[in-house]
Amino acid sequence: MLSITNILRCQRPITKQISVRILIRNWHKEAIPVVWEKPEKGWTKLNFDGSSKGKANKASIGGVFRNHKAEFILGYAESIGRANSTIAELAALRRGLELVLENGWNDVWLEGDAKTLIDIITKRRQVKSSEVQRHISDINLIILELDNCLVTHVYREGNRAADKFAQIGHHMKKPGIWRNVPPDELLAIMKEDAEGKTVLRLR
Repeated sequence: MLSITNILRCQRPITKQISVRILIRNWHKEAIPVVWEKPEKGWTKLNFDGSSKGKANKASIGGVFRNHKAEFILGYAESIGRANSTIAELAALRRGLELVLENGWNDVWLEGDAKTLIDIITKRRQVKSSEVQRHISDINLIILELDNCLVTHVYREGNRAADKFAQIGHHMKKPGIWRNVPPDELLAIMKEDAEGKTVLRLR
């Protein structure tokens, strides 16, 4: 007859195997593959992002424009003072659209990782905040000037380049613009996006 100690010793591997199986099952269930997608030929794609940090709501914005070959066209980043994350996201998109007009791009794909914001714009939802509504109204007016405009949501894992520019913005004393050549911090991400690297998102 097995002793209590031996019984418990025999049970440990079984419990461990069950835990591993549960972990593997959850991994397959929850992992979402995310890929940055190139725009069609003739289109320019903007990925934008806003960032707000700490209790002081120190905010910054950033964005990156690429063509159908995933080639870097232009990037921007700047600190915008105090603002919550929603205002930062809106400011990032608005600044990106201003650059769209300045550069004469007419077929533009706009993509960000703030789903609520994307829904507000694409579904014409009303908001209570007058500041938010002012930004949205300005954004919609600019969009109306474009020949073709696509607005989509992507998970943060597919918006890494814009996020990096927004993080750079936190450390800038004045607005920055990069043309044709991205900052060194972006090179690895740009290469992975161009190659179609899949990044797994865990819920």
